[in-house]
Amino acid sequence: MTGEEKHRTSGYDVFSQRPVSAGNHFIEVNGFNVHYRLAGSGEPLVVLLHGSFLSLRSWRLVFDELAETTTVLMFDRPAFGLTSRPLPSTATGVSYTPEAQSDLVIALIKKLGFSKAVLIGNSTGGTLALLTALRHPQHVEGLVLADAMIYSGYATSEVPAFIKPVMKAMTPLFSRVMKFLITRLYDRLIYGFWHNKERLQSEVMTAFRSDLMTGDWSRAFWELFLETHHLGLENRLKTMPLQSLVITGEHDIMVKKEESVRLAAQLPCAELVVVPDCGHLPQEEKPEAFLSAVKKFLTKIAK
Repeated sequence: MTGEEKHRTSGYDVFSQRPVSAGNHFIEVNGFNVHYRLAGSGEPLVVLLHGSFLSLRSWRLVFDELAETTTVLMFDRPAFGLTSRPLPSTATGVSYTPEAQSDLVIALIKKLGFSKAVLIGNSTGGTLALLTALRHPQHVEGLVLADAMIYSGYATSEVPAFIKPVMKAMTPLFSRVMKFLITRLYDRLIYGFWHNKERLQSEVMTAFRSDLMTGDWSRAFWELFLETHHLGLENRLKTMPLQSLVITGEHDIMVKKEESVRLAAQLPCAELVVVPDCGHLPQEEKPEAFLSAVKKFLTKIAK
């Protein structure tokens, strides 16, 4: 029985917190069995890219409303949620590099019968949204970058080349250490995404932890970490011709508001929305404000 079938047998969809529908699916893409939900109709296709340590659950408060007026796709990124966690392999094409993840986004939308999409990414999902648009501009219609890591974190971190072979050789040890650290620090990390911690319900925290810590999750996360490298996105921003919306929580401590202000200023065709009383996850902490900004943007680029 698949993970999807296990959730359905209970008669309750743990992703939307509603009675089960036929909305959760799996599809083979680039060596991964990708867990996704697709809803709505019409254009444009909107693809939602969640941040690290989370899952497609992060979009639960905005997915259905967006799907009322357009087609919306959300999926669990490699190393997260119910998407499979195969080992990297040149034979199967499985890779956890940022570039491979951006290629997977395009391969997924094509396999589902689409040719273009508006990409909405939060945190490291925003990093991948921008990277995907730069690598595959012909398949992207617009960008929404919510508290996106462009000048720090995932976009600029790098495992030094001289030590990477040693780390790869010691993968079993390092993945166990990473598992210990993440397990111990997970709740503190997720709470750090929120400005008002009381808004994060304990059952949602438990569900996020369950989404991440399934299967050989620590090994997959280690492989993702090993492939981290400086993406040089800052130097490529001026080449981005697409209409873009930059959203930031006013009190984000993970990606400072100033970074998003800088991003909006450096992208040639961008507007900025600052969400007050909000941290790193505006789609969760302030879904109404997030939806209002995104809907206005989608209307704008449809003209």
